[in-house]
Amino acid sequence: MTNFFYFLFFDFRRPPWFGAFKWFLTHEEYADIDWNNLGFGLRQTDYMYKSKCTKNNTFEQGQLVNYGNLELSPAAGVLNYGQGLFEGTKAVRGEDGRLLLFRPDQNAIRMQIGAERMCMQSPSIEQFVYAVKQTALANKRWIPPPGKGSLYIRPLLIGSGPILGLSPAHEYTFLVYASPVGNYFKEGTAPLNLYVNNEFHRTTRGGAGGVKSITNYAPVLKPLLRAKEQGFSDVVYLDSVHKKYIEEVSSCNIFIVKGDVISTPSTVGTILEGITRKSIIDIARDLGYKVEERLVAVDELMEADEVFTTGTAVTVATVGSITYNGRRVEYRTGDGLVSQNLFKRLVGIQVGKVEDKYNWIVDI
Repeated sequence: MTNFFYFLFFDFRRPPWFGAFKWFLTHEEYADIDWNNLGFGLRQTDYMYKSKCTKNNTFEQGQLVNYGNLELSPAAGVLNYGQGLFEGTKAVRGEDGRLLLFRPDQNAIRMQIGAERMCMQSPSIEQFVYAVKQTALANKRWIPPPGKGSLYIRPLLIGSGPILGLSPAHEYTFLVYASPVGNYFKEGTAPLNLYVNNEFHRTTRGGAGGVKSITNYAPVLKPLLRAKEQGFSDVVYLDSVHKKYIEEVSSCNIFIVKGDVISTPSTVGTILEGITRKSIIDIARDLGYKVEERLVAVDELMEADEVFTTGTAVTVATVGSITYNGRRVEYRTGDGLVSQNLFKRLVGIQVGKVEDKYNWIVDI
C-alpha cells in the first residue's frame, strides 16, 4: 500500500485519471466559499476537461487537466474568424446527496448542430456527456449545498488550428470548465425590468442565430450595457425584417401568458432552441396549459397578463415590467403565477424532488 501511494503522489508516470483520484483523497467535501452569496460570476475551480480533434476528424479520448490558461496560435480559427461554439448546463446536489445533471445529451446534440453550421468537427454525444460528468466529479467540492446554487458547466468547442485564409480550421479543441453560481440576475428572484430595443438586432435570417455560436453574443453587449445604465435588467430584441416580432432576450428565451394560453416565439433560424425552453413547453402542456410556438408581435407582449424568461443560467425568471417606445407596462407578479408553477415543477425535477417521468435527469 505504501508503494501504491508513493506511485500516485510522487512517481512521474501518473495515469491520466490521477488528477481526479487525488482530489477524492485530499479535498474536503465543500470548497471554502460563501455559499449564501454566490451571484453569477467566474470562480476558478480545480479541473477542466480537454480533448483535441485528430487528423482523422475524430476527437481523441480527452483527459482532466488543472484549470488554467490555453496556448493558442495567433492565427487560430477561433481568434481570427470566430469559429467557436459553447454550451451551458448545470450540476446540482440533491438533498439525498446525489449529483445530478439535466439533459446533457440535448446540449451535445445542439453542439453538433451548431458545429455543422460552423463547419467544425464535434465530439460525439457520448464523448460530450462523459466530459461533462468527469468535469462535475473532479470539481465536486465546488457543487453548492442543496438549495444554494449549482455548478455551471461550460462546454466549449473552438477552431484551435492556425488558418490564414478564410477557411475552416484544421484542428479543433473541446474544453469543459465549471464555476459555482447563484442567481444570474443581480435582482436575484425579484421580477425583471426589461427594455425592448428596436435599434439593434441580435441576429438576422440566414445567420447563425439558431445555433450557440460565440459570434452571437458580443454584438448584444452595446445595447445590453446601455439598458443596464438606464436601470433595466436586460433587453428584448425584435426581428430584423419586420421589426415587430419579439425574438429573444440577450441570453434567454421569452414567453407570454394571456388568459390560459402560453405563447413563445417559434424557432425559425434566428432564435436559439433553448433546452430549458423545450422542457418548460413539455411541462406546461402536461400540466394542462395550451402552449403556442408562433410569431409573437411586440404589441401582444405589451398586452400580456404575465411574461417570463427561460434559460440554463436564469432557469425561469418572472418579468415585472417592460418598456417599449417610452411606454412602460407592468405585469402580474406575486403568488399564483404560471411561471412560478412551471419553475417549481422544473426545479423539482432537476434536484430529484419531483418524479422524472421524462428521463431528463442523469445521476453522476
